[in-house]
Amino acid sequence: MKITKVDVMQVKIKNNATWRPVICRIYTDEGIYGDGEAALAYGVAAPAAFGMIRDFAKLIIGMDPLDNEVIWDKLYKNTFWGQNGGPVVFAGISAIDIALWDIKGKYFDVPVYKLLGGKKRDNLRCYASQLQFGWSDHWEEAKDTSEYVEHSKKAVAEGYDCVKIDFFTFDKPDGRRFENVCEATTLLSPYYTQLIEERVAAVREAIGPGVDIIMENHSRPDANGAVQLGRIVQKYNIFYFEEPNTPSPKTAKYICDKLQMPIAHGERVYSRWQYAPYFENMSVQVIQPDLGNSGGITEGKKICDMAHVYDVAVQCHVCASPLSTAAALQLECVIPNFVIHEHHRNALLPHNRELCIYDYQPINGKYKVPELPGLGNEFSEVALNNCEKITVT
Repeated sequence: MKITKVDVMQVKIKNNATWRPVICRIYTDEGIYGDGEAALAYGVAAPAAFGMIRDFAKLIIGMDPLDNEVIWDKLYKNTFWGQNGGPVVFAGISAIDIALWDIKGKYFDVPVYKLLGGKKRDNLRCYASQLQFGWSDHWEEAKDTSEYVEHSKKAVAEGYDCVKIDFFTFDKPDGRRFENVCEATTLLSPYYTQLIEERVAAVREAIGPGVDIIMENHSRPDANGAVQLGRIVQKYNIFYFEEPNTPSPKTAKYICDKLQMPIAHGERVYSRWQYAPYFENMSVQVIQPDLGNSGGITEGKKICDMAHVYDVAVQCHVCASPLSTAAALQLECVIPNFVIHEHHRNALLPHNRELCIYDYQPINGKYKVPELPGLGNEFSEVALNNCEKITVT
């Protein structure tokens, strides 16, 4: 079996210029195709990921799609910028690698998890993610403490026993983002620490002790500000503290040593080489590799296995199309150190749900693993017909 062509696409979402999924479909001479995704739909890197996949696609034409390790090493070692690459390079590798696993599963007529060693669990526990943006089919912005409470109670009523909130996204009462406030990148004034504690305390009281809270920071504060925030909220039994500052194994170690709660990083950490220092200095207790930007399923499995050696738990980061959700579930059900699955609030938005032919959603806070051959999902006509496309042959 040989790779004959690759369609590289950037999906155009109607009335939403900030959500730009970058996807690919790899075709073979036996009529089997596989879908992949570069998980850089948000932020400013989508066009770069599109170009990266296009360049990588030229290198794999004529190769055997079942040779995912051979192809992975070629993209990493023979492209100069692959070695020690960042999000754009690894997102390009990821998209191609995910599509290759989709082909491999279809070729052997089994779900990807079978090829990864077998399913250890079904009904994966998941959490309602990013509730500062609401928990509904449209985007919201939580400014008042009552809104954080409302969104959390809504998710819990749907069966989730864990929620994740970035309490540090929006100021009060004007709603400006903290990333535009210079005080957010140094030692924080009492105004900010008291506001965060007010929100965390209110959510904890509203949902009770039986529901976990993940506190997200999106790397906005520096290490000192993160320690300030961590110390005032750890008494509310925080499940883990995600991206407390700019990812760095040294500052992560500093934060970890100052707090009595688990620290998580990974959304902006790429490849096993970049994860290794965090494992070696024991500065994180939960990693969050995104299969769409950390090297795909091939690399993701290696990262998770490395983490297991250090008793580090895994929660894949998922903020992309339903295809990325399917890929994450295929891996998470296999690894022994899985802790919880991220169900991002973007997965509730109609323009995202329609990008694949199946719209898998959790039931009572639990996710079933797709059982169809390959990833168990593929891009819909909506995605394929509303995109900028380049075909590489």
